[in-house]
Amino acid sequence: MQPPMGNERPPPPGRPVSAFVPGAAVPPPPFAAGGPFVPPPRQGALLPQPGAAAPPFGAAQPAAMGGYRGPPPSQVPFAAAPPPQRPFTSAPLPQGPFTSAPPSQGPFASTPPPQGPFTSARPSQGPFTLAPPSQAPFAAGPPPQGPFAASAPAPFRPPPSSSLGQPQSPTGGSLPALNYVRPPPLQSQGFYPGAQPVNHQFPMSRPAFQQPVHTMPPPPMGLTASFGNQAAYPSAGPPVGGTLQSLVEDFQSLALSSAPGSLDPGVDVKALPRPLDGDEEPVKLLEAYPLNCHPRYFRLTTHAIPASQSLVSRWHLPLGAVVHPLAESPNGEEVPVINFGSAGVIRCRRCRTYINPYATFADAGRKWRCNLCTLLNDVPGEYFCALDASGRRYDTDQRPELSKGTVEFVAPTEYMVRPPMPPSYFFLIDVSVSAVRSGLLEVVAKTIKSCLDELPGFPRTQIGFLTFDSTLHFHNFKSSLSQPQMMVVADLDDVFLPLPDDLLVNLVDSRHVVESFLDSLPNMFHDNVNVESALGPALKAAFMVMSQIGGKLLVFQSTLPSLSIGRLRLRGDDVRAYGTDKEHTLRVPEDPFYKQMAAEFTKNQIAVDIFSFSEKYSDIASLGSLAKYTGGQVYHYPSFQAATHGDKLKHELSRDLTRETAWESVMRIRCGKGVRFTTYHGHFMLRSTDLLALPAVDSDKAFGMQLSLEETLMTTQTVYFQVALLYTSSSGERRIRVHTAAAPVVTDLSEMYRQADTGAIVSLLGRIAVENSLSDKLDSVRQQLQLKLVRSLKEYRNLYVVQHRIGGRLIFPESLRFLPLYILAICKSLALRGGYADVSLDERCAAGFSMMILPVKRLLNFVYPSLYRVDEVLTQTRLILH
Repeated sequence: MQPPMGNERPPPPGRPVSAFVPGAAVPPPPFAAGGPFVPPPRQGALLPQPGAAAPPFGAAQPAAMGGYRGPPPSQVPFAAAPPPQRPFTSAPLPQGPFTSAPPSQGPFASTPPPQGPFTSARPSQGPFTLAPPSQAPFAAGPPPQGPFAASAPAPFRPPPSSSLGQPQSPTGGSLPALNYVRPPPLQSQGFYPGAQPVNHQFPMSRPAFQQPVHTMPPPPMGLTASFGNQAAYPSAGPPVGGTLQSLVEDFQSLALSSAPGSLDPGVDVKALPRPLDGDEEPVKLLEAYPLNCHPRYFRLTTHAIPASQSLVSRWHLPLGAVVHPLAESPNGEEVPVINFGSAGVIRCRRCRTYINPYATFADAGRKWRCNLCTLLNDVPGEYFCALDASGRRYDTDQRPELSKGTVEFVAPTEYMVRPPMPPSYFFLIDVSVSAVRSGLLEVVAKTIKSCLDELPGFPRTQIGFLTFDSTLHFHNFKSSLSQPQMMVVADLDDVFLPLPDDLLVNLVDSRHVVESFLDSLPNMFHDNVNVESALGPALKAAFMVMSQIGGKLLVFQSTLPSLSIGRLRLRGDDVRAYGTDKEHTLRVPEDPFYKQMAAEFTKNQIAVDIFSFSEKYSDIASLGSLAKYTGGQVYHYPSFQAATHGDKLKHELSRDLTRETAWESVMRIRCGKGVRFTTYHGHFMLRSTDLLALPAVDSDKAFGMQLSLEETLMTTQTVYFQVALLYTSSSGERRIRVHTAAAPVVTDLSEMYRQADTGAIVSLLGRIAVENSLSDKLDSVRQQLQLKLVRSLKEYRNLYVVQHRIGGRLIFPESLRFLPLYILAICKSLALRGGYADVSLDERCAAGFSMMILPVKRLLNFVYPSLYRVDEVLTQTRLILH
């Protein structure tokens, strides 16, 4: 065993030291003959100069005792304090400029510990603070006078429990009886022989209790002090405590970096796992369940459903799913479309589940059993087919609804409230002075014109425009006109339509009029000096134009609404609200007008997308309500300038106008027996307990939902899920897109961790955190995220701590190796990081709205963006040019 160095940490008193083996002889130190060993001075240490006065931390001279006595007081900056008089009593803290503060001054303060045989010195305030030398087993001074005093050096032996009685907890309670286990001797590296090999793919810190004694950090306070040495005390259970303080104390000894002056290099941060390939879809599940829909459409946070409530309580991470109903098909495959014709869509009579690959057939093919509620249903005569010897239909492979997890059914007329409406796009454009000077009008006009040929729904697409500042400007696009006609309405309190028709027109019929308007729009208002914005009346006018057809409303706003209904005030500069209980009120809508308008828009199948370009505060928290409850999206461009942000706006607006979109949609998720979805996260209007109203949903939007168990103990071995989206396609066809998946029910917590999906967990955690920030302080939201992470890793560690003798090593499952990094990224994201001075209020709210709708892959890139080496890009460009 190597001798302790002068700048290395002694072990805390009252705990067994792994380096000593009871009954083993201590070899003489190799340097004893040459005089006392003087460690090399640390960089920055203040050594006394020859002839200088005595150091401020004077101590008694070391007494004669065998073994290493430590350097003389004149050779170290921190001389030893008076020696203890009992083997388990610590000396008082030295007084001086480097003395640790008492525990009551630290972040995890506790009451002073009672005095007893195992009373320890006051803990230090940091993981690398040096303890007084008097607490080390080699402290200089006379030999102790207690019952274990000896004139000759002897190996350390723990006292028998009968002589000292039951040990007391520093917090006053009694600790469990300690069984001292003789550990194997330490090797020169500081590891136990036969320790588990380190997985280089997931390098871990060296366990604190397996390190050399001089680098052991101070023990946590209270009952949790036994956690770090759990392998040495088999009879002591894991610590109890639900507060963040106790969990931090439990993990105090699990460090990734090395202590200052330690020989242990710690963990190489370059070798830590990094998600260089972005999101990893759990496609291996398709090997076990080949009839499931692709994970791109439906992902559970763990693809192993817990069998009991007790397992759910030990999971600590959210239990739920992320649904991306219109995701782009993997490998370019088309979703099969099935038309049942006169037979109608085949569904369960009781739970209304659609026919799917997990349904089974009975009675020679005349009945089919629902896999969600187990009800036997009659098979229509037009759909009948005989069964083979295994009970499988002969035409299973020819019917996609019986062999594929994702299909689309053509909906008959009973699924329509009204005939399918054509896709419509109505643009609400702010033309105040800030929009003109920033170049916004020119970029918007050119981008819309370039996308006219790619708008979905040709030749049925409808289009219209309304511009506004302090007045409303309606534009007549009648096909017989060569130029559009502009009509101004100045009455903001009683908005009316100047024309009954021709404000929303067919794009094919009026194409030349629309193009003429877009060409003249930048110059039409170039002399405008109006600084006011009447957004509220403009929204009411747009609603009157679109209410009969529905569609998508795109709002381009560059000034804080200042006139008439919907007027907003500057409230984002209130620094006093941050860090108080009123902080969250800045992130919620101030005026109920916008939420009321969103409810009216949703009822009439109108989705709203917000494009905000304000140089100053524009209250995205209030404006975003329009997108939140209508299935829309929020785009924010702070201090927009066409030269800087023009390309970004052009790309995002083009994508918004041309992507695949489902109109007049409703979505419902059905579950098997024993489970149900309780809460939903995303942009929608919840029409009933499980029906999501979506005026428009596209391929870039996903939804999160949390799952709960209805029964204390699950009786089934498999749980089935089915997502059904009823919508109108851009071609005018009413369809039902159905995704079906199955997951096993397990009784083992380790299996839940093994089947965990990091992407789905992070996506759901991010949505929950953003929603919590609307009712709580940001600091509390970040602590909740960290608490979930620490609890889950602690629970997983407890599964293997005794079996694999991992001791103080931090471990995590392969499936969750990126989870700590992503949770840190969420805490540092625009939506949740810092306070007033870190992120502007509008940027924070806009980021929160984006996190609520993004699919898993895009959300992970949003919180943990990819980096590109600019030098490599420039080098490749230079090679291409040459």
